Order: sequence, then C-alpha cells, then structure tokens
Amino acid sequence: MVEERGKQRTGRVPFKALKPLLPFAFRYKGQIAAAMVALFIATAATLVLPVAARQVIDHGFSQTDGATINLWFCFLMAVVTVMALAGAVRYYLVTSLGERVVADLRSAVFEHLVRLDAVFFDTVRSGEIVSRLTADTTQVKSVFGVSLSIALRSGLLFIGTVIMMIWTSPKLSALVLIAIPLIVLPLVFSGRAVRRRSRNAQDRLADASAFASEAISSVRTMQAFVMENTTSQKFTDAVQEAFNAAKASISARSRLVAVGMFLVCGSVVGVLWYGARDVLNGAMTTGDLSQFVFYAVLGASSLGQISEVYGEITQAAGAAERLSEILATEAEITAPVKPSAMPDKAVGTLAFENVTFAYPGRTGTDVLKNINFSVNAGERIALVGRSGAGKSTIFQLLLRFYDPQQGVIKVDDIAIKYVEPAALRKHIALVAQDPVIFAASIADNIAYGITDRVPSREEIKEAAKLAAAADFIEQMPEGYDTMIGERGIDLSGGQRQRISIARALLKNAPILLLDEATSALDSESEQQIQKALNHLMIGRTTLVIAHRLATIRSVDRILVLEQGRIVEEGEHQVLIKRKGLYAHLAQMQFGDGKEHLSLSNEV
Repeated sequence: MVEERGKQRTGRVPFKALKPLLPFAFRYKGQIAAAMVALFIATAATLVLPVAARQVIDHGFSQTDGATINLWFCFLMAVVTVMALAGAVRYYLVTSLGERVVADLRSAVFEHLVRLDAVFFDTVRSGEIVSRLTADTTQVKSVFGVSLSIALRSGLLFIGTVIMMIWTSPKLSALVLIAIPLIVLPLVFSGRAVRRRSRNAQDRLADASAFASEAISSVRTMQAFVMENTTSQKFTDAVQEAFNAAKASISARSRLVAVGMFLVCGSVVGVLWYGARDVLNGAMTTGDLSQFVFYAVLGASSLGQISEVYGEITQAAGAAERLSEILATEAEITAPVKPSAMPDKAVGTLAFENVTFAYPGRTGTDVLKNINFSVNAGERIALVGRSGAGKSTIFQLLLRFYDPQQGVIKVDDIAIKYVEPAALRKHIALVAQDPVIFAASIADNIAYGITDRVPSREEIKEAAKLAAAADFIEQMPEGYDTMIGERGIDLSGGQRQRISIARALLKNAPILLLDEATSALDSESEQQIQKALNHLMIGRTTLVIAHRLATIRSVDRILVLEQGRIVEEGEHQVLIKRKGLYAHLAQMQFGDGKEHLSLSNEV
C-alpha cells in the first residue's frame, strides 16, 4: 500500500519529491519574503567585496598619504558589517521557519493519521509510523531549516559571480562557463543514487523502530518466555541493517562531495593559471586578476556548497516521499459529501440487512455471510458462538471501521454508510474485551471520549461508583488524579476493565456494545459489574458478545453465529430445548448438572 507507492516514486527528482511539502512553508510568506530580502542584501554585499579589494590593490597602495587606503578599508568594513548582519537575520528567519514548518508538518501528518481507517493500520506497523513522525520529519527540517537556504544563497551567489566574472574578464569567464556542465552533470546523476540509498536507509531505520516499539510494548511477555537475548539480537540485526543502509548512503554522498570539490577547485586552478599568463603579458592588471579570482573562488565555493546541499536534499527527499505517502493516503471509510444527519436523540434501533463481509486483503474468505437481524430500541441482544464466528466483526462494522461488501447496516433506519463516522460513533459506547487505558490520570481516562463538554468530578465519581471502581481509585495516592502508566500497566486487568466500563457509563450513549465486558473480573467484582451493567442497559439498545454464557442471563434474545452465519436465534430456554449449537456450548460450560438447570431457571 504505502510501500508500493514509495517504490513507484523513487524515480522522481528531489525537488519534485519536496513539492507536496511546500504549502506548509508558503503559510509564512511574510517570513519567507523577509528572509529573501536579507539573502539579497547579504549576496550583494558579498559581490561588492572583490570590487573594493581590486581598488585597494590597484590604487590604494600607490597613494602617498594613505587616506585612500583608509577610505577603501572603511568601505570594506562597512560592507562586511552589512553582510554579517544580513546573514544573521537570514539565518534566524530561515532556521525558525524550518522549525515552524516541521512542527506544522508533524501535526498535519498525525492529524491525518488519526483519521485514516482500520485498513491502513492493518497493513502498517505502528513503529514505522512513529519513525516517520520523528526521524523523517527531522530529515525534512534540515532542508527547510538550513539546506534550502544555503542552496538559494549559493545559487544566487553563483549567478552573481558569473555576471561579475563576465564583466571583469569575458575571456576567462568563457573558460569557466564551459567547465560548468562538466561539474553539474555528474552531481545530478550521483544525486539520484544518494536519494535512492537515503530512502533505503530511512526504511531500514523504520523497520528497527517498529521492532523496538513492538518489543517494548510486550516486554512482560518477552521476559516471561525468556526471550530477552533473542529479541536483543534481532534488534541488533535490524540496527545493523539500518547502519549498513546509512553507510551506503553516506558513501554515495561522500563520493558526490569529492567529485564536486575536485571539479570545482580544479577548474579554478586552471583558470587562475591561464589568468596569470595574461597578467605577465600585460593583458590585465593584478587587481583585475585578483577580482576575477575572488569571484571564481566565490563561484566555486557556491557550486561546492550546492553539491553538498544537493546531497542533503536528496537524502531528505526520501523522507519527504515517505511523509507525502501518508498525507496522500486516503481513508476508505469517509463521510459522504452530503451526509445523512443522525437524530439529536437517537432511538437506538439497529438492522443488518443481507450483510456479507470479508476483511481487506482476505477477499474470497467471507467472515460474515448474508447476515440478517434487527434490534428494537432498548432491546438487549447477545452474540454467541465459537471463536472466529464473526461476533467481533459485527461490532467492527457497526462502528463503521469497515464497510461490508454487500448489504446495508442501519441505525435508527438510517444507512450508516451515508452518515459521518464521527456522528455515528457518538451514539455508541464500547467496552472492549482488552480495554485501552492511556498514560493519563484516572479521571482523564474515565472522561475520555466526552468532547462536547467537560464532565464534572461528581459525574466521574458517579460513573466510577456504578462501575465498582470507586473503592480502588480512592485508595490510590492521588485518587482520581493518580497518573496511570502507559496502557494502564500499573493497574490489574480487572481495574482496567472497570475504568473502561466507567468510561462507557459516563458517555451515556443510546447504543451499548459489550465485548466480554466482565471477562477480566473475579467472581465478586463480576457480580457487582453485572448489576451495574443490568442497570445501564435499561432503556439502551445493547449488543453483548459473550463466551461465558452465565453473563447473558438478562438479555432479551440470543443470536448464535457459526462460520459467519446466524444459525440460531431465540431465548435461552428455547435454544436449550432445540439441542443445537447453543445447547452444545452450554453443555460444554455447565454440563448436565444443577448449575445448568440453575442458569436455565434464572433466565
């Protein structure tokens, strides 16, 4: 997906690769204009220096009173002062612009990332995405912050020196101009190799970052299986690959610099030798030759800097491509041009009509096959079946993380395909089997998802109380303000689940999705949570995924799924009497004893 697009773009020239990022710089046209003015002033001051030096050489030393020498040296000092001040202003403006552009770029990439659909994140590792947000943007910063400025200054200075060289000595200038194509063409062709190797180096670094991110996020599992040495060796191998790729990029760039410096300086030496012969023959003065050589050296140094900066730009072009690929990636799940409006107070009816779905990349393997069911407002439905039957996929489709290949899904008689995803999801509260807890305070975690207002502390405490979380929260060092470690590592599985339930309680959405919401709780906590959930489900449309059949005693209807199809539907007692798949699952969990009968009688 993203990688394939990158392979298709490797033939683009560096400046074209940077083009998609230019709008971020053009937001600050005033700062760019000021930097360009400072650049022109500094360049003009630099081009005046050789003229003043020629006057000192040809005329100043012939004066007896020394007044002319003092005058010309004062003029030189004034020019140097202007050049230094203009250079400092240019550096400040350009460097701060680079920092601002990269900050905006990082924000834009992240903002775009969080709006991409599940299909993108199914195919790209999170560590690679982090690498693009950090390492790649740092590479781009060097271009917008310094390299591009140096390239512009060197290019402008080179043009100015060529004009002044022609004015000083057309004959010597002709020799220099003939040599320019011999200097530039090798740089261009070498730059392509640099950019290709630079992109490869960035890709290998992203691989290493992705591996490290995955290993660190699962460090306890790694240590439990005593895989520290193996994991460290794999990371070392990944880092070595990144180093080898970077070394190849540096080697190519070094050759580029060496070729550029040799061609540039060699041409200056040749022209200087030819000009020295004209001085000996009386065809030009010493001051004229000094002025020409000064311009030649300036021109040569400008070309040399361009060759070095060109290497940096080609190196950053690979990073720019990778960032551009993210910005160019379009989500498959998008809001329609004219979205249907969800009602302000959703009733909560649901319907799946002839829904067939296969996950992207696994076409031909339908996870759901011609699913049909409807849910009335306030009705409580349980989804039961073996692992892989399609229960969680129904939740994924209802939240519109994916769109079905066939069929229609409706909420309050509105096809969700024509609803803005954010508007749909505001009407749904989810309690996942593996709850996600963020590195923030407990209060912030409970209030997560409330965007239209700031929940009061009383509301947060009430939600925690209903979720049976208040007792352990109040025992924390700072209560609701206690900071939780990344992914809630400081909490037990049951505590994380209770915070997740409190989050759903506070959201107070008309549709509730419970994916094994009590699976991580002990028996006592499960009973407390089940009471809270039974209270929460009153007046709300609820879908419950359950493997433990004891948790669905209070539902109105049970849908039994097998291999992506609804094979049974009804109440618990009815399904038990049918002696089908549900009865088989119940027998496996409870046997034929009293516990089975107790469950049957309670429902």
